Amino acid sequence: MKKMRSGIRAFQQAVDHHIRYSVAKRWDEASAHDRYKAVALAVRDRIIDGMLATQDRYQSADVKRLYYLSMEFLMGRALGNNLYNLGVFDEVSEALTDMGVDLEEIRDSEIDAALGNGGLGRLAACFLDSLAMLGMPGFGYGINYEFGIFKQVIDNGYQKEKPDRWHNKDNPWLIERPDEACIVPVYGKLERCQDAGGSETSIWGDWKILVGVPHDMPVVGYGGGTVNYLRLFSARSSDEFDMQIFNEGDYFRAVEQKISSETISKVLYPSDSVDRGKELRLVQEYFLVACSIRDIMRRYLSSHETLDVFPDKVAIQLNDTHPALAVPELMRTLVDENDVPWDRAWEMTEAVLGYTNHTLLPEALEKWPVPLLEHVLPRHLELIYEINQRFLDRVSVRWPGDGKRLQRMSIIEEGDPKHVRMAHLSIIGSHSVNGVAKLHSELVKSELVPDFYAMWPEKFNNKTNGVTQRRWLLKSNPLLSSLISETIGDAWITDADQLAALAQYAEDRGFHKRFLDIKRANKERLAKVILDTTRVEVNPGSLFDVQVKRIHEYKRQLLNVLQVIHGFLSLVEDGRSPKVPKTYIFSGKAAPGYFMAKLIIKLICSVGEVVNNHARAKDHMKVVLIPDYRVSLAEKIIPAADVSEQISTAGMEASGTGNMKLAMNGAVTIGTLDGANVEILEEVGPENIYIFGLNVDQVREMRRSGTYDPRHYYEAVPGLKRVLESLVSGLFSPRDPELFRPIYDALLNHGDYYLHLADFQPYLEAQTRASEDYADPSVWAKKAILNVARTGRFSSDRTIREYADQIWGLRPALSQNAATVTKRRRAV
Repeated sequence: MKKMRSGIRAFQQAVDHHIRYSVAKRWDEASAHDRYKAVALAVRDRIIDGMLATQDRYQSADVKRLYYLSMEFLMGRALGNNLYNLGVFDEVSEALTDMGVDLEEIRDSEIDAALGNGGLGRLAACFLDSLAMLGMPGFGYGINYEFGIFKQVIDNGYQKEKPDRWHNKDNPWLIERPDEACIVPVYGKLERCQDAGGSETSIWGDWKILVGVPHDMPVVGYGGGTVNYLRLFSARSSDEFDMQIFNEGDYFRAVEQKISSETISKVLYPSDSVDRGKELRLVQEYFLVACSIRDIMRRYLSSHETLDVFPDKVAIQLNDTHPALAVPELMRTLVDENDVPWDRAWEMTEAVLGYTNHTLLPEALEKWPVPLLEHVLPRHLELIYEINQRFLDRVSVRWPGDGKRLQRMSIIEEGDPKHVRMAHLSIIGSHSVNGVAKLHSELVKSELVPDFYAMWPEKFNNKTNGVTQRRWLLKSNPLLSSLISETIGDAWITDADQLAALAQYAEDRGFHKRFLDIKRANKERLAKVILDTTRVEVNPGSLFDVQVKRIHEYKRQLLNVLQVIHGFLSLVEDGRSPKVPKTYIFSGKAAPGYFMAKLIIKLICSVGEVVNNHARAKDHMKVVLIPDYRVSLAEKIIPAADVSEQISTAGMEASGTGNMKLAMNGAVTIGTLDGANVEILEEVGPENIYIFGLNVDQVREMRRSGTYDPRHYYEAVPGLKRVLESLVSGLFSPRDPELFRPIYDALLNHGDYYLHLADFQPYLEAQTRASEDYADPSVWAKKAILNVARTGRFSSDRTIREYADQIWGLRPALSQNAATVTKRRRAV
């Protein structure tokens, strides 16, 4: 206790120091943001000591390092996460209470780090947390976007995009490293010449120069024994960027300006609907790759005189195809800048690189026009052609005379213009290709790239995604995490398999009550958020049915809305009350140019407007869309969920991680046999999940045979015709009855590609089963508790161990103290 009081005083002194000397104010005149900054800087002081000690440890042991290249890192807020991982949350809370400030108010002053769009970026953030917790030398490499994913505003039911300037120049978590800036060449031209040996080669010259300045965001491992970092590169130029367009709220028109170096790190995912937007996006991707590889080389050569052991000391993971230019860039660096012979350079490139595929959707597999690549990166295009020719020569030897196979496998897609297939480039240039769920990995091999699997079956493997239980349970759900630790101990924080011990309490009525009381408290907290953000009052005693994710047709928020309409019409026209009151909670953003997704948002809001204000319905059901889905909002929604909607068309979701987070917090899944739902079913058991609908084989056969007829279901399924006709009757759009005609036509007249109508009746039946079970608190509590107990496998710690052992060849490099703690935990 005496030691804790000493720590509290020391922390208060550090905060006083920073409020005076970093913020230049007195405590009593400081704003909430000023106080947040002072507190964050005081915490950062402790973190930097750990970061420097970690780097010294890595350097002295000459460890192999992992560099995780990703266009997205959805980090969320850092202060609370760092306090939990340092183990000083209670100490800091008490220190601030003594100073007359509530820690929660301080934390609410922090803006989410908006460096990502969805699951891809959040997965990367979870991986960094697990790498640090495991004491592994792993670092993220990304872009320091000034404007991340847009801020979503709902205006009369329509999504509007506003710029989200997530950080400013005094962000306390970003440590600028101008002395390690990278010079990156782009554009220019090639000149043919002879090298010293008399062989013909190319010299790339007359470039435009970009400058990438790294900024490090510390990543604290639980317990504080390891502090890695996420390195984010900012593009610098002497020119000014026209901010007026952003300030006026026209988020993507800015990319239509003349492309110049200072725009490269301005905005996440510029629109590629115009040529200049495509060019900016390509330059962004190369900027990330070039800065990363130059920085990796610099670090390696600072302690090694030759490149002989480069693959033994460096692993690079490509998070989807966005960093695929790492293949030609690493080859260029080895061959052009370091005079490594081609064959040896290729051997090293393959050994260093690994590629993670995240999608089966054709439109999400990047392809770049050859003329654009030739304009922006002429040397890289030349290298890609050389890589492709050598690869096709090998294919020809394996399958002589098979011209169609050569066309399918070529990096270059024929057409006018020709395109470079970035997934093919990533597969050819990597020693490992992994999917992110068992089902997804099998579909990558059998459906997406079967020719490559036939050639290199040893390259392909599965690494099922995971989430960090430290953010998504310990931090997000402190009431539940306290109950768990009180009941089974706290070893689960670093070993999620320990959650299995909760299963013995699944039929304990006393534990049921405490568990359900916590769920109710979390629902009351979320109800306040809903009221504050949507002005809709919801009943915390109702079943909270939650679908939170990016809005996309294949994720089938529309199927959810259709069953909501069915329930509403059954209530108000047929007099059939639902078995339990329900609150349907949606949250998610649509891509700015995705018309149908934005129309689905409008439909959700319009249905909510009618349902929430209907005299007979409002006490039985509510529908809300909470705007601007982000990490800090997810941390409030997920602990409050009763039902987790994971209803994508089978075979279209790679994995999903929201399904894991929700189950880990005691939500019971209603889902299709898609992505990681299959593995959640295996873990929690069929009695603790509601599976419905077509499976992958049935979807494939329906599409292949052309036998799917939406009108058959329209006529045959009771109530479905009424639901669809309500879309064009004006019920939900009285001023414009034709507003939702495109949705109606997509479902009924244009083939219903995502098979909403085929799965509608099974979905209703799953909803009915869930409602019946929820009506019995003891039945529901058992299911929810077993979901928590059986989700240990979905910790990102397990995922990272698998990557480290099977792909990266990475080992922990723990401090002596951390190693001792780890051994004790394993013994327990």
